[in-house]
Amino acid sequence: MTTPSIPGFTEQRVSVDDGVTLKAAVGGSGAPVVLLHGFPQTHLMWRHVAADLAADHTVICPDLRGYGASDKPAETGPDVYSKRTMARDVVRLAATLGHDRFTLAGHDRGALVAFRAAMDHPDAVAGALFLDVLPTLDMWDALRGVNGAVGFHLYLMAQAPGLPEEMIQGAADTFFSYFLDAWTKDPDALPADVRAHYLAASAAAVPSIVADYRASAGVDVGHDTIDKESGHKLAMPVTVLQQDWGAALGYHAQGLWAAWTDDLRHQTVSCGHFMAEEDPQLIASEIRALTDR
Repeated sequence: MTTPSIPGFTEQRVSVDDGVTLKAAVGGSGAPVVLLHGFPQTHLMWRHVAADLAADHTVICPDLRGYGASDKPAETGPDVYSKRTMARDVVRLAATLGHDRFTLAGHDRGALVAFRAAMDHPDAVAGALFLDVLPTLDMWDALRGVNGAVGFHLYLMAQAPGLPEEMIQGAADTFFSYFLDAWTKDPDALPADVRAHYLAASAAAVPSIVADYRASAGVDVGHDTIDKESGHKLAMPVTVLQQDWGAALGYHAQGLWAAWTDDLRHQTVSCGHFMAEEDPQLIASEIRALTDR
């Protein structure tokens, strides 16, 4: 099966670290926008939004370290897949492509990388859009008691190396299909060829995907905690779009985000988790609005 691509975009490989290159789809012209995908997906999740934005922006859509066709270094230590390291990858990628400052949007795991990039590299990130996620520290605080069942995969992949990788690899299609099915309201948003691409790419990346999640239960929490205790906030305009998980899980999502920024636009949306594919016009319009703030 031919791997789907974003029409009109070229694909490049860019070195961002010793022995680590990222694959990125790049298209359009104008003010730069970097789009970071979530789980269990690749840069292809942005195909509709990227094609729209390319009319007036330079759009960069990488596969994150450990995902898709980007390199998947071995988890030799906790920092290999920390969001700090993955965020540095993104900033280096953009700089190599000629953009020292850009608008950054992230979904799910990519939103956590975008959050860390915005915290660590405020001179590079002009504005940040986060789709359907909470900051790592707040996420763990919110998923308490029976609410933790919603994030069962977070707890599974937080375990020491060995067990989670073996369990997931033993039923990779079933595992990753569960999230594609459970988290979307519009199955037509994930056509067969795209779905097959996500499943194949995820099955080939189980150790690095688990390492990404394991970092979120360890080193990433430490980084967020230091920022929270020091009062460090996001310095750029921030937009957050989320489903109404707060009402179901008993937390106030907008309030949690407001603690991290003094310039917040927060909106509850009606589509499913994969909102860039279910309502790409909304996402593209919000990115454009963010660039104008």
